[in-house]
Amino acid sequence: MKEKKRILVAPLNWGLGHATRCIPVISELIKCNFEPVIATDGIALDLLRKEFPKLETVELPSYNITYSKNGFLFKLKIILSFPKILSTTIKEHKKAEQLVDSLNINGIISDNRLGFRSKKVPSIFITHQLRVLSGITTWISSKIHHLFINKFNECWIPDYQNQNNLSGILGHNVNLKIPKRYLGPLSRFSKKRTEEDIDTLVLLSGPEPQRSLLEEKLLEELSKSKLKIEFVRGVVENKQVSRQNKNIKIFNFLTSIDLEEKINRSKLVLCRSGYTTVMDLAKLEKKAFFIPTPGQTEQEYLAKKFEKENIAPSTLQYKFKLKDLDKIKNYKGFDSFENTLDGEKLFSLF
Repeated sequence: MKEKKRILVAPLNWGLGHATRCIPVISELIKCNFEPVIATDGIALDLLRKEFPKLETVELPSYNITYSKNGFLFKLKIILSFPKILSTTIKEHKKAEQLVDSLNINGIISDNRLGFRSKKVPSIFITHQLRVLSGITTWISSKIHHLFINKFNECWIPDYQNQNNLSGILGHNVNLKIPKRYLGPLSRFSKKRTEEDIDTLVLLSGPEPQRSLLEEKLLEELSKSKLKIEFVRGVVENKQVSRQNKNIKIFNFLTSIDLEEKINRSKLVLCRSGYTTVMDLAKLEKKAFFIPTPGQTEQEYLAKKFEKENIAPSTLQYKFKLKDLDKIKNYKGFDSFENTLDGEKLFSLF
């Protein structure tokens, strides 16, 4: 019997978005008779271990990036963290080279882990950020990003290449030295026709302390409502638990199956404007209200983009009030997309 090729799949641990959008990639690898090995850290590793309990996992060096409580200081904090980020990319590159030998690896798929590649096997970089928005420093931040990306063999962009796309200027009209491949949007979910009996579903994720700050803000505002609200905190723990707080049912986290059901049953999803969340909402044809992470230019851009396109309203975190949700009636929501990964073609590089 022919031995399965082993592929390291390594999403960045920055919230849960990179890990969750790797779920359909991992599933397609299994379907195409590859043997995925999961490599990441923190809550991303915890989540993927729960999703794929039979797969081998490896813990990688952590970037340990946190946000400032003041969104205006976010860029400064990232700049000051750059030496630490660079040090981590060096460590994870050494780790990747070691794992290729010790685990008999045939290929690497890195979702935004800048250093996780090997010269010994084909190494793929997944990102929707060909252009890294940072205000007046966008040109230099994008060029620095390209220096890392161009050390891989290919770059995969989870979006459509044409004008009907989700990432806008983030993922388009940028040249790289390596081949680019547009995968179409990636989502682990499927649209189900079911009764929408949840008035508002809150989905939280992302680095601290901003995740906790938004949680506190939303619980305070939403407890004033009489709507049926379900609230997913995005805190991955050993055991899934829930509690009731007035009109709000609160979960620490949900598995993919449970979360798919909740989103399908929801009339409105209140969440960050992270790109993975955007892809999920589009796949499930949902109405959304966005609160971008303070200081994260990418999320601010996406929130403004979808507001301008009359898809979803948004507001700044400190400004959010319960009455803001009334704006949703003036927006059309997301259209569905159909996208199936062609694993045989996609993984032929390995």
